[in-house]
Amino acid sequence: MIAASTALRAAIHHALAADAPLTTILGGAKVYDEPPRAAAFPYVTLGETRIADFSAGGDQGEEHQLTLHAWSRQGGHKEAHEIAGALLQALDDAPLALADHTLVNLRFAVADIRREADGRTYHALVRFRAVTEPA
Repeated sequence: MIAASTALRAAIHHALAADAPLTTILGGAKVYDEPPRAAAFPYVTLGETRIADFSAGGDQGEEHQLTLHAWSRQGGHKEAHEIAGALLQALDDAPLALADHTLVNLRFAVADIRREADGRTYHALVRFRAVTEPA
């Protein structure tokens, strides 16, 4: 179960770091599992994952709900929306290759964009749902 999630996160990280429209908005391949202390805005972090059994009959499968976080201080919500849109374009139904697993599907689920309590930072939470099977 954990191996599929690790492989999915690695494939997503690789796909986002190589996505030209996203890296243009971010000003580089600023996609982090854990951001550096002094990370320059904007950037994206890989967030929470929820994993559930998705087996049917004799076939094994897992459902993954993954949250990506986009962080912006551009002075409004526009950049956070643009990053969320770039994440959707890069990943929705993307044919990612996973180590030792098969990605059945990867679909956009929901996005929330809000201003954080500091009043300067905009935060987009973009959630995806994926289904994987053992290879």
